[in-house]
Amino acid sequence: MQSHFFSVGSVVSWAEAGVGAVATQSIPDVSFGPRGLELMREGKSAPAALQQLISDDPGESVRQVALVDGGGRVAVHTGLRCIEHAGHALGEQVSAQANLMERDTVPRAMIRAYTDARGQSLAERMLAALDAAEGEGGDIRGRQSAAMVVVAGRATESPTKNRPVDLRVDDHPDPVPELRRLLGLRTAYTRASAGDDLAGAGDLPAALVEYEAAHLAQPDNLELAFWYGLALAGNGREDEAVRVLRGPFQASAGWVELLKRLPAAGLIPDDPELIGRLTGTRATWEPEQHL
Repeated sequence: MQSHFFSVGSVVSWAEAGVGAVATQSIPDVSFGPRGLELMREGKSAPAALQQLISDDPGESVRQVALVDGGGRVAVHTGLRCIEHAGHALGEQVSAQANLMERDTVPRAMIRAYTDARGQSLAERMLAALDAAEGEGGDIRGRQSAAMVVVAGRATESPTKNRPVDLRVDDHPDPVPELRRLLGLRTAYTRASAGDDLAGAGDLPAALVEYEAAHLAQPDNLELAFWYGLALAGNGREDEAVRVLRGPFQASAGWVELLKRLPAAGLIPDDPELIGRLTGTRATWEPEQHL
């Protein structure tokens, strides 16, 4: 979503892995989010849940709300008194809705862009839809905030797998590009987290693949460079590790101090010579030369 409204993601978007998603907007009843999810969790379809929400609401004429359930069924309502241009469009297991738009073409353009982006990730398809909305003029008031939530189709025991994307740009002059930047960071950090899991399981070569992918995706990110450098060192590639670690170490002495603290946490060997070689603060010992 994108809006000229502060922190739109804290109001509009509600989703739960294996259950469904709700968008409550226009003059929103924020309770529609948790209530809609509860109804779908109890087994109601998206159309049935929407009907119950709207039938209980004396302000339905100013509401705009859409639901998709775990089975892919979609339901949407745009009240007759929502501020123009207001409307919605449906596609296969998808709904796009908007109000206060410069043009009434926005929802249809969003669905077309989402459909044309088939084959990309769900997050990328939703960004394509937001780009299309902006291309049609977007919010008549301008831009301020944007947000994106992606949840898994089936619930697992892992919170991060249940909710792989949860991003908010609360106040920004150009929030959709900023949302895209954050999504790129999220994707890279997801690869790094996979590297953490593999390293913890003792599979250092596979962990290195993930850390390298994260670093290459975000080469200026000091955090990702630091852990990639350590992964290189752990795989016996010290010369490359030193080159990669030089960036974080030159940026802040805190990264050097962090490296020195890792042996106590069991993350690298307690080897002062290794630490010296990686930081460049201590040369490998050589016999004293006498003239």
